[in-house]
Amino acid sequence: MATVTLTTENFDQVAQSDGIVMVDFWAEWCGPCKRFAPVFERSAGKHDDIVFAKVDTDTEQELSQRFGIKSIPTLMAIRDGMIVFAEPGAVGESVLENVIEQVRGLDMEDVRRRAES
Repeated sequence: MATVTLTTENFDQVAQSDGIVMVDFWAEWCGPCKRFAPVFERSAGKHDDIVFAKVDTDTEQELSQRFGIKSIPTLMAIRDGMIVFAEPGAVGESVLENVIEQVRGLDMEDVRRRAES
């Protein structure tokens, strides 16, 4: 599946949907972002049930500020409308796959309970 470009106009609609959304916050001038991009794209090709999305932090500064993005690339995982993971830094393919598997394995009822307390 191809990656989706997220903007202030469509972010909430995509992020609030059921399932998993993996978000790559990046910028054109960022070397580590360019190295991470093919890893992200390959993973998108393996997981048809996950939305893989990219936010250009230069174009979408409002989103960067909203989520406190201070370093790029930053990888964010959203499941069933809740942010369950957010870490700066380019990761390798095995780490990205590990994050995906951990996000898949979450007990979302437990996550919601913990978030409410």
